[in-house]
Amino acid sequence: MKYCVNFFLALLIIILIFGLLPFRQTIDAEKALVVETGVYATEVRRLPDATYLVAVRTPMPEVKADMVRWWFSDFLQTTEHYNWWHPKDHVWMDWENKEPGKIKGASHLAHEYIGGDLSKLRIQFVNSSEFFGYDANDEDTFVICAKVGLLDEALNIAKMCHVVRNTLDGAEMRSRFWLGHVAKREGNKTVSSLKGFIGNTALTRVLVLNQQNAKDLKRHAEEEMKYLAEILPPLYRSKNND
Repeated sequence: MKYCVNFFLALLIIILIFGLLPFRQTIDAEKALVVETGVYATEVRRLPDATYLVAVRTPMPEVKADMVRWWFSDFLQTTEHYNWWHPKDHVWMDWENKEPGKIKGASHLAHEYIGGDLSKLRIQFVNSSEFFGYDANDEDTFVICAKVGLLDEALNIAKMCHVVRNTLDGAEMRSRFWLGHVAKREGNKTVSSLKGFIGNTALTRVLVLNQQNAKDLKRHAEEEMKYLAEILPPLYRSKNND
């Protein structure tokens, strides 16, 4: 009996330690920049540190990267706009620290259904260099990255990136979400905390994250970006051809 207890404790210590591997091993944002069309997989996958990767590819005919940049930086301002983006799942939105024409440093406050649950989120947009090591934006590419947190608690729970690249017939959006990256925040800064330490262990991720959560997010992202691809071309033309 004593041997079993000691074995379990040793196993638990190993899980706790290896659950804290550097995030650079699972934040593989650069895979969204692969140029070849069609190689980017839409998938849900549990990663070695027990986080979940959700990846979604969205063809966007007649859309250009600048249109998506305009949608986030300039146009998206009200709950009505947010509802156009997904009439069923998007319930309410507001902004924090938002400046006209800019997106980095702003936080999108949102109530949205993901699966059957209403999620209340604070999505803090950051410079893409935090994920790629350099600013991945150029004249044919719009890259938007964020730390995803709870709205009712000062806690981040995930990271995400959308990469929109121009193609011959429009654009393609490649989205990546990494679920299970936990950090306490104070304003826009993340700070060390016991909750963050425990939340980033493999054991906690195995207990808290499940495949259905990831599948629900994949479905939501597929649907909302399909809606955006449909509404954006006529909306952009109506607002920019005055």
